[in-house]
Formats: sequence, structure tokens, C-alpha cells
Amino acid sequence: MTLEQIKQWVSTRPTLADALGIELTAFTDEYLEGRMPVDGRTHQPMGLLHGGASVALAETLGSVAAATKLDPTKQACVGLEINANHIKGVREGYVIGRATALHVGRSTQVWEIRITHEETGALVCISRITMAVIDIPQTKPQA
Repeated sequence: MTLEQIKQWVSTRPTLADALGIELTAFTDEYLEGRMPVDGRTHQPMGLLHGGASVALAETLGSVAAATKLDPTKQACVGLEINANHIKGVREGYVIGRATALHVGRSTQVWEIRITHEETGALVCISRITMAVIDIPQTKPQA
């Protein structure tokens, strides 16, 4: 799967990622990377990056990355648990998230997402998401 194929797959309908301005920027066998603006869409009332926006970026990257490890005609991933530690405040620019697999198993996957400030490289948030791998019901052909 290429980055362009992933972008095409995730853009089949409007999502929260679209509303927040999240864009996928890099994909390898080891990670998926994306960026998100720090602006009015993602600020909290004090003008800082909203922690929920960071979690939305983390969940977007972790979920999409997890899906790349499956046959999408047979299985899907759904979020089971996510946590985040907010390390540093950001007021403007972009944040970059990189999702890296910690565990890819038959029934679960665990991904770490490190979010940094694009301009300074400072660590902004570190998150971990656990994904449940579920089977997609196969329809039987009608006789």
C-alpha cells in the first residue's frame, strides 16, 4: 500500500480528520506520519492546542496505520483504548504525529504516537492506542 492509496481510502467521506485539517504525509512499513494545524480549529479557549485535538490526531494515525496491516476485505480495526500525556503547549504552526507499531497480533494491535511541534521539534504529546482486530462478516452468495 502506498501513501497515495491510503489517502484515497481515507478520503471516501468527510471525517473529523478533515474538519481538523489533518493530512497524511509519510508512510513506510514502520510508521505512518501526519500533520495537523494549530489554529482556531484545534485551539482550546486559552489559545493553546486542545488536548482532544492531539488525541484525535493520535487516534487517526493509529487507526489508519493499524488498518494497513490487515486485509481490508476480511478484517478491520476498532479502537479499544487510547491514552495521552500532554507534554508541552503549542500556540501556532503545525504538529507532526508519527504512529509506530509496538505490537501487531492476530486480535490486537498497539501503536505509539509521538506528536512534535513542526517548527521546534519539541515533544508535545505521547499517546498509545490499542486496536481490536475484528473479522468482517462475509456475505454468502444468494442461490
